[in-house]
Amino acid sequence: MSELKALLFDVDGTLADTERNGHRVAFNAAFADAGLDWEWNEELYGKLLAVTGGKERIRFYLEEFNRGFRCQLDPDLFIAGLHRAKTSHYKALIASGAIPLRSGVRRLLQEAVVHGLRLGIATTTTPDNVFALLESTLGVGAASWFEVIAAGDVVAAKKPAPDIYRWAMAKMDLEADSCLAIEDSHNGVRSARGAGIRSVLVSVNGYTENEDFSGAGLVVSHLGGNGDPCRVLSGSMAPATWVDLAVLRTLHSQCTDL
Repeated sequence: MSELKALLFDVDGTLADTERNGHRVAFNAAFADAGLDWEWNEELYGKLLAVTGGKERIRFYLEEFNRGFRCQLDPDLFIAGLHRAKTSHYKALIASGAIPLRSGVRRLLQEAVVHGLRLGIATTTTPDNVFALLESTLGVGAASWFEVIAAGDVVAAKKPAPDIYRWAMAKMDLEADSCLAIEDSHNGVRSARGAGIRSVLVSVNGYTENEDFSGAGLVVSHLGGNGDPCRVLSGSMAPATWVDLAVLRTLHSQCTDL
């Protein structure tokens, strides 16, 4: 059995429900700033989430939902400018405290730190977004809890490609069988499993709860805590009623022994 040495966390939808009332709102504000009449409502944004990465999501929108738009600038520069503006709006939203951590996230992170488990981030969002969320919700210096923050364009191919997880594990000098990934989406599971990580926990959210999580060892409604038990949607963690390190170690041993 491989020893569990590190937890690798996704960010958007996993640490916090950032998509519906964070990124989506920030995109719309950036579009308004640019004089565009685009409006990404909740239903449309759910469809756009099929593509990871903000710049990639704008491109996907233009290719699939707004084909009549004619850009007067170089498309890459135009999209990059919109994305920079969106990031600025998103950071302001986060700084306002409008988006808290999901249930159980702070508790599990603190438990991991106390017990010396190594932590890393593997996400498609930009580093600025990650730091803003961590500092706003966990306090100044919280980013130092994480040994590696693999984010944004440090790799060319984003999730569901495995590259971001491979990059994070290489920086931490870890083998895949010593890591457990915590994700919220089908694309995230594919990314982690593609990088060789066999123990994957999924904490679903409103946008992802009906996705296919084949390959995940455990799927729960949220991490939970005392007075806030989680629902198990796939797998087993009995008799526990929320996700703690004991649950993760059991999950890891079961997955890596297969």
